[in-house]
Amino acid sequence: MPLLIKCVQATDGGILEMGTGIASTPLLHWLASERKRRLISYDDNIFFYNLAKQFQSKYHRIRLVEDWSQLKIDGHWSVALIDQSIPNRVQIAIYLKDKVDYMVIHDTEFDSPYHYELVWPHFKYRYNYTQQRPNTSVVSNFKDLSWLQSKTL
Repeated sequence: MPLLIKCVQATDGGILEMGTGIASTPLLHWLASERKRRLISYDDNIFFYNLAKQFQSKYHRIRLVEDWSQLKIDGHWSVALIDQSIPNRVQIAIYLKDKVDYMVIHDTEFDSPYHYELVWPHFKYRYNYTQQRPNTSVVSNFKDLSWLQSKTL
């Protein structure tokens, strides 16, 4: 949450949530709503999709994904949270690499089953938050991430 909040507050464009949740969806909803920012939340899990639907609003759209490989994201986005089902995280992170200023990736501890070692070479910048487990990383091809190393996290 600390990295996600910092990235959202440092930007003013659209936000993608790849995988909804009981913590991230309400948080992103209120952060985006406060400044009337576009937010699209995607999930392939019908349980989480149904939970997230209560947050759908003028600025926040909730989408059910049947096949992540068929997902089409247009335009450039300020922030994307990668936290969907395990087999699709690497694919979506690489797909979005040139479409997002700040990509926040959840569960990036070294012993995770997500195979993020396939993602890291696709990005110019990376910051790993390891103070809490599960770990979280931010990657970007557009923005230097040295500002995230602040002691205020």
